[in-house]
Amino acid sequence: MFRRLLAAGLIGGIAGGLIVAGLQAALLTPLILEAEAFEVGGGHGGHDDLWKRHGASAVVTIAVATGYGWMLLAAMHARGAAIGPRSVLSWAVAGFVATGLAPALGLPPEAPGAASGSLLARQLWWAGTALATAFGLALLAWGRGAIYVALGLGILALPHLIGAPQAVATASPVPAELAAAFAARSLALQALIWVLPAALAGAWYARLAGRDEEP
Repeated sequence: MFRRLLAAGLIGGIAGGLIVAGLQAALLTPLILEAEAFEVGGGHGGHDDLWKRHGASAVVTIAVATGYGWMLLAAMHARGAAIGPRSVLSWAVAGFVATGLAPALGLPPEAPGAASGSLLARQLWWAGTALATAFGLALLAWGRGAIYVALGLGILALPHLIGAPQAVATASPVPAELAAAFAARSLALQALIWVLPAALAGAWYARLAGRDEEP
């Protein structure tokens, strides 16, 4: 069982991470380079630097995708849930909502050079929002009765009622169109880095489980 979890998470993370890394290089990195050109002292860098950036980004993306896959499979196993390509998707979507979509309601992904508030305050709000969202979704999914529904909805809303830290400066050298495209593509890639490796890991886990059950 443990070896299946490790193998499935690793395979799903590497395969899915490579796909997401390729999409990131094609869709997101050009926007980052364009945004950096608006920063003081920014620039696109040389050809070698660009390939180094793509390589480093791919390594990090694969590592994150693998970590997400292992985390989801371990959580499902601990919960006693059936693991497969379909069942793991609901967990992956919940992971994206908690760590990506919900925090983005207050702190959307920002391109380099965009105006922002205190880094520590933003990190604390992001972490609190992610934890509150995960807990609220768990209450909605597994709680029984109206009290759990009300409590779950209240916890989901709490970080947004408190409000995210606001930017210290309102002016930004990054054009609004570029900032909007960066935020939209970043969220789409965040969703993929949860869903795609998880689906592949779930499919591979089911395949390995089927082999182990063969006489």
